[in-house]
Amino acid sequence: MAFAVPSYRTARSIHRDSEFKSDFLNRIMNRTMQICAACFALNKHSYRSSTISSMKLGDLAGKLGAELRGNAELEVTGVKGIEEAGPSEVTFVANPRYTGLARTTKAAAVLVDPEFQELATATLRVRNPYLAFSRALGLFYQPPVYPPGIHPTAVIDPTAEIGEGAHIGAYVVIGSQVRLGEHATLLPHVVLYSGVTAGSHLLAHAHAVVRENCILGDHVTLENGAIIGADGFGFAKNESGHWEKIPQSGPVRLGSRVDVQANACVDRATVGETAIGDGTKIDNLVQVGHGSRVGENTLVCAQTGLAGSSVIGNNVILAGQTGVAGHCTVGDGVILTAQSAVSHDVPPGKTLSGSPGFDNRIWLRAVTIFQRLPELLKRIDRLEKKLAAQSSPEGERTGDGSQE
Repeated sequence: MAFAVPSYRTARSIHRDSEFKSDFLNRIMNRTMQICAACFALNKHSYRSSTISSMKLGDLAGKLGAELRGNAELEVTGVKGIEEAGPSEVTFVANPRYTGLARTTKAAAVLVDPEFQELATATLRVRNPYLAFSRALGLFYQPPVYPPGIHPTAVIDPTAEIGEGAHIGAYVVIGSQVRLGEHATLLPHVVLYSGVTAGSHLLAHAHAVVRENCILGDHVTLENGAIIGADGFGFAKNESGHWEKIPQSGPVRLGSRVDVQANACVDRATVGETAIGDGTKIDNLVQVGHGSRVGENTLVCAQTGLAGSSVIGNNVILAGQTGVAGHCTVGDGVILTAQSAVSHDVPPGKTLSGSPGFDNRIWLRAVTIFQRLPELLKRIDRLEKKLAAQSSPEGERTGDGSQE
């Protein structure tokens, strides 16, 4: 129902006209109640989740393609970490450091590598225990699935094209000329600026923002507060010594199956575009500078910073709090360990540590030595004094031949 706003009146005239004031407030209240009723109708079934309460161990092995050594009739109810799992839960071992815990775990069964030692506990033997653990978790728990529908508080420009099966949540804003693929899910307060193009199955959590003209592939996930296409950090100093903002005209392009986690930022380019390849995952609080290019299936972990025009290859792992200086190229398969930083190009396949980053094996030896530096300094000081004493003359002689 359209709500007609009354013609303008001064505060004094409204105060005098109690009848008008009462009518005005009643109409606001009625409209608010209508909106609330519509919201309740939509939110009452706003999502559904699919979970399995229990499953026989033999059935689980079949779904995971694992070899079961143990009781196939045992009922399991979920999956947990190796130290928390109980008698009805499944756990896993993918790191050799936890081998000892596998012998003492209370879990019903353990996902392990096929060559893993025999255990008293049942084992599910599979080539990739960690991946199997993830898939088992997906069998017992499914995140909410949001049904198609448009919330009455959403604001959608009439020129926007919304694909079939979309769920548009409360207070979502969709700008002009937006093209949204099929089965999109936009949760409350998501904003798509004008000209955004997104493929199918976009999932944007609350408060995610995609700026003007950015391009998203299929099956992209934006977690809460992710910002795609904010202005890059570009300023030029003018004749008066003041910083002038450089227009950031180039959009961000996210490939398919890209995940951008909470409060991460991928900035738009000054010219050209900022590009993230298919299958790449960007963790919380990551900053991708303007004009950067990140390849396919790369992991960019929390609090990593890529300066403008960085080039990151395929299958790279940038661990937490790493940094890449502007205009540097990091080759395919490179690993930067946590808190490492590089200000030079890195050839493919290298593993670097430290700041400035250098070969990980040398860094490990250097760190071991670093802890011993105070002791080594004392030893060197003692040796220098000893050598100085040995090399000095036994004593100075006077002119008459006697020793002073």
